[in-house]
Amino acid sequence: MRVAIVAESFLPQMNGVTHSILRVLDHLQERGDDVLVLAPSGEGASAVFPLPENVSGARVVRLPALPVAGYPNVRVAFGMVPKVKRMLRAFAPDVVHLASPFELGWRGVRAAHQLGLPTVAVYQTEVPGYAARYGVPFLENWAWQRVEAIHLLADRTLAPSTFALNQLRGRGILDVELWRRGVDTVRFHPAKRDAAWRATVGGLREDGRPVKIIGYVGRLAAEKQVEDLRALADLPGTRLVVVGDGPLRPQLEAQLPHAHFTGFQGGEELARIVASFDLFVHPGEFETFCQTIQEAMASGVPVVATGRGGPLDLVENSKTGWLYSPGDLKQMRSYAVDLLGDDAKRAAFAEAAHRSVQGRSWRSISQQLITHYEDVIARRPAAVAG
Repeated sequence: MRVAIVAESFLPQMNGVTHSILRVLDHLQERGDDVLVLAPSGEGASAVFPLPENVSGARVVRLPALPVAGYPNVRVAFGMVPKVKRMLRAFAPDVVHLASPFELGWRGVRAAHQLGLPTVAVYQTEVPGYAARYGVPFLENWAWQRVEAIHLLADRTLAPSTFALNQLRGRGILDVELWRRGVDTVRFHPAKRDAAWRATVGGLREDGRPVKIIGYVGRLAAEKQVEDLRALADLPGTRLVVVGDGPLRPQLEAQLPHAHFTGFQGGEELARIVASFDLFVHPGEFETFCQTIQEAMASGVPVVATGRGGPLDLVENSKTGWLYSPGDLKQMRSYAVDLLGDDAKRAAFAEAAHRSVQGRSWRSISQQLITHYEDVIARRPAAVAG
């Protein structure tokens, strides 16, 4: 199969969209497929995140992009539809995969439509919901119009959660299927828990018992609502650990002066840190899935999260964690106290959380994606040359 992936974001920017694309590329390489990735150009490349011309066997072509105001590492590609159309025509894909489409994806879906190419659009970022968080609520309706236009033009839309699926169907996008995300249950595992790291970061309470560690992992950006963790910052016998980086880090460090900020972490170091948490808390209300929750659960860590979006599918109340009403920080705090104050209960939740994500390998999730590719290819006539 020949697959063109139009990526709204890609390396060196690491986020949920990039992570999913990388796992899909691994699977397509294993199958022996030919893959082209169209992605925004990036600045600030480093030895850790270079800008390679090939990733997992896929050729990566960069389009000119401008940084988002206040978030220079996030870049939005620009360029007219004819340019994207020429690239797709030259590659002649069997299917076009639109990864979290919005700006570049809007150009990609129109170019593919003009060429008669089958398209699968993966809805992954609730861009309209970000508008109020970034102080531009007047753009929310326009953003929804853009999202609707993209997904109505695509042959199939894949949504990562029941909430997102119903949200899209409620806006008239009917050809939507559920496509969740995989998790590496080998890398993220309770056995990675590190007593030495815990002792260094948390230390001991006055009674000699270890301090309980409350963790968050994710971007430090407005849509994640990390500042809500202030509701937990003064819980006795606890230490808040914030893993990630982003434009709000200086502000959050001032708001959470006693928290431990690790900066961006990945690979085995991230797995070790997550497994060393006693509780994982995610306050963001605009998560279409929330991969970090799934990774915490795979690590045997119970979760407290807001009861909106992706967490509704991932967290089972009173079994693997707690879901609190959006904006109710008193309830968030009470749920954290409930689990941190009862070791036996927390251990039971941790075991159930670990068990709940077994079998969600990226291999099986990626194979589901291949089936969606095959379905839209079968439904479309042969692509035209013009």
